[in-house]
Amino acid sequence: MNTIKKFSLAMAALMVSALPMSANEWDVNGDGHITSADVTAIYDHLLNNDMTYAESAYDVDGDGHITSADITAVYDVILNGMPSNITQYTVNGVTFAMVNVEGGTFTMGADASDSNANEDEFPSHQVTVSSFAIGQTEVTQELWLAVMGWNYSGHGGNLQYPVEYVNYEMCQNFIAKLNEMTGKNFRLPTEAEWEFAARGGNESQGYIYAGGNIIGDVAWYEDNSDNETHVVATKAPNELGIYDMSGNVWEWCSDWYGDYSAEAQTNPTGPASGGEKVMRGASWCGSAKKCRITKRFKASTGFGDDDIGLRLAL
Repeated sequence: MNTIKKFSLAMAALMVSALPMSANEWDVNGDGHITSADVTAIYDHLLNNDMTYAESAYDVDGDGHITSADITAVYDVILNGMPSNITQYTVNGVTFAMVNVEGGTFTMGADASDSNANEDEFPSHQVTVSSFAIGQTEVTQELWLAVMGWNYSGHGGNLQYPVEYVNYEMCQNFIAKLNEMTGKNFRLPTEAEWEFAARGGNESQGYIYAGGNIIGDVAWYEDNSDNETHVVATKAPNELGIYDMSGNVWEWCSDWYGDYSAEAQTNPTGPASGGEKVMRGASWCGSAKKCRITKRFKASTGFGDDDIGLRLAL
């Protein structure tokens, strides 16, 4: 601990500026900025077992341990800026982050041995996706309000909760306005992109849930949510540094719902038409079984509820 103390005290004098927060894992104290205060929070936890914040907040590098490496990770962001795989965008004063996902090939769908899988998760099949970007978090109520000027979410009290009660059509309107404001081409992820990102992309460790095999570490679901959504990025991220792809709120995908094909595919976009759109990821009121990465759900484009939100792609 003496080494940690000397290192953190020596470096703290250099931390005189604050980075706008968009990659929540470095913002240990949740104040919206990445500064020496976040280093101090980790230092206090290591030396004094301080538990002011959730234990996962101190594990900055997401390796499952809280060590001096987490202090180093915060310093690196303060001194050198965000990692190259994260891009920030700001609209009406609200900053959000997109994670750049390198394209690759993976096996989509459930393994034949998965007794928890539903029929529509089969057959597993090879899919190749091109590089894309996906939201580091679900769209928050804050971002939705900044773009749309209204927020009808059923869970209030904190604008860092994910937006919900949004149907597919509302999401398309939100994205159209966001694109007008940013000059970008944001969209919903395809179902294949969503699953590839949830699995951890090319860094996948083959977990059951997005980020691990212990659901309570990575997801807000029926057994720990207290019947509420929760502030985004308060559970551990997955291999790519993406949060809440299991639990919190269901996320719309761009695909019409349909059966899988066993044939290998490149950048699939689902059926050409249909009556329902795909949703992924489960929610605060979902079971552990529903939070599995391969679980699929569907709803009509006009349907909304207090456990349905969205995540951006680009």
